[in-house]
Amino acid sequence: MIGLALTLLILLLLPDSYILFSIMNNASWWCKGLFLLPTVAYILVLIKLFLTGDTRQEMLNLFFWLTLCVVFPFLIFSIISVLGKGLGIFFPCLTAIFNFAGLIIALGWLGISIYGIVEGWKKISVEKVKISSKKIPAAFNGYKIVQLSDFHIGTYSSAPDCVERIVEKVNSLNPDLIVFTGDLVNSSSQEVEEFTGILSQLHAKDGVYSVLGNHDYCLYRQYHGDDTPDKELAKVIDCEKQIGWKLLRNSSIQIARGNDCIALIGVDNAGSRGFIDRSDLKEALDGVPKDEFKILLSHDPSHWRREVLPKSDIDLTLAGHTHAMQFKLFGWSPSKWTYPEWGGLYEDKSRKLYVSTGIGENVAFRFGAWPQIVLITLNNE
Repeated sequence: MIGLALTLLILLLLPDSYILFSIMNNASWWCKGLFLLPTVAYILVLIKLFLTGDTRQEMLNLFFWLTLCVVFPFLIFSIISVLGKGLGIFFPCLTAIFNFAGLIIALGWLGISIYGIVEGWKKISVEKVKISSKKIPAAFNGYKIVQLSDFHIGTYSSAPDCVERIVEKVNSLNPDLIVFTGDLVNSSSQEVEEFTGILSQLHAKDGVYSVLGNHDYCLYRQYHGDDTPDKELAKVIDCEKQIGWKLLRNSSIQIARGNDCIALIGVDNAGSRGFIDRSDLKEALDGVPKDEFKILLSHDPSHWRREVLPKSDIDLTLAGHTHAMQFKLFGWSPSKWTYPEWGGLYEDKSRKLYVSTGIGENVAFRFGAWPQIVLITLNNE
């Protein structure tokens, strides 16, 4: 954590120093003072967050917002300006052109950041997906599943009306089934307390089923006294029971329509890259008929290629976890650097994976990758 703080400080102070002594060298002292105010604010937040251990949601939001609105714009401008100075040795006119371009691009990024902070994380979208397979029984043709993922409900404490709008929108879709693919909380069961009433209003003909995500194990916080992650996890599980969600922990259920059935399977978080792994796919599949259409709920999409494809005959996997890093522009997201399947529908020899980019967020920011409700319609063509 200290290493991260030092890295961010360097990424801020180097561009600041360049701008102050190269671009603003002839500016008045009060102009330089105003320029340094955001830097001072950012340093104070770093001290509060990393040295005092203040990890309240408000502090995390403020840290992330300042990183987007202070560190990145100064860094963007400085990189482009330095490049212009280098080229200006050979073509002097390019120095001013690159400075202007750097300013425009930095301001553009600042605009994106402000929109994502003020409005983007509240901009709820509905993604409609059709899943076709001859294995889907005729009685399930047109069956509607709503997938929610990555609520991170504590982030909505400053905007509880958004949760009400999400529930209203989901119910208006009249789903046959609602599934939640993990990360109900950021780090504490207390986050759910103010939302139990509204979340319990989610309604579907065949109920609401869920699995655990890595955040639901409540590992990303400091503990004191008798508190432990296992005790906090038990409270999260109890909260899900209170709101009427049926948690699938390495287990399965059958959903019937007349004489036809499909299997709904759920595993505990199947993490990779250092994320917790409590999954047991073999146990979850125990007793599931071979010829049934199978839907798996698994929080981490990397589970699909790692185990689901080579070790099972599951037809459709629903996952989340990536959030598309809460940023997408012209179809591109930095999530592509870490997850080959980071958002949307993927297929491998008729077996499918849908990765939701999430309805919530770790911190209050989204741009392009808007909060997502996924409406999946089964088709037996």
